[in-house]
Amino acid sequence: MEDKIKILLCEDDENLGMLLREFLQAKGFNADLFPDGERGYKEFLKGQYDLCVLDVMMPKKDGFTLAQEIRNINRDVPIIFLTAKALKEDVLEGFKIGADDYITKPFSMEELVFRIGAILRRVKGKKEKEITLYKLGKFTFDTQKQVLISPEKTQKLTTKESDLLALLCAHLNDILERNYALKSIWIDDNYFNARSMDVYITKLRKLLKSDPSIEIINIHGKGYKLIAPTDGASE
Repeated sequence: MEDKIKILLCEDDENLGMLLREFLQAKGFNADLFPDGERGYKEFLKGQYDLCVLDVMMPKKDGFTLAQEIRNINRDVPIIFLTAKALKEDVLEGFKIGADDYITKPFSMEELVFRIGAILRRVKGKKEKEITLYKLGKFTFDTQKQVLISPEKTQKLTTKESDLLALLCAHLNDILERNYALKSIWIDDNYFNARSMDVYITKLRKLLKSDPSIEIINIHGKGYKLIAPTDGASE
């Protein structure tokens, strides 16, 4: 029998937290509920969690701080923010930290479960892929291990960085359409996800900037193009 997906749920609203935990458990997940970010962090260190659902406005330690601390010790565990803060600046801050999704209150619990499922399917599919190596100038990109290797160092990528770079590599020296990338990685092509992808494109440019022969350019109204000398891909 397959083990249940284990979710770290941090929500300071006691009633909402209990409803969410009960709903997630009814849907087959193993959800642990904690009322503040400080307790959530301590429990994350002790447990093996497959996904985190974090409220932003919490006592003792807010959700953004908690997510940053989680990212410092685990770059890959998916993180979803639940929050009443719908300002664009707050949403972008969440994605810069490395969130996989951002849901504003009030929200549908069914939608939350759908988004959790979509993220877990993407992560599982990524793990099940055969090893594929892309040669990009002086870099080697291992899509399974999610690492970017150069003569100077080996850089571990987050899941979203790796997924986006893999799509760019699959369309090397050709246009990667913006909507296709959004729906492939973020599921939805809404404004917030589009801005999140822009943030990740900027991150990838910084990771690749040490090789001047590699460039990610914007194609106005269409998407992005990864330009690089290459020896191709291998499995």
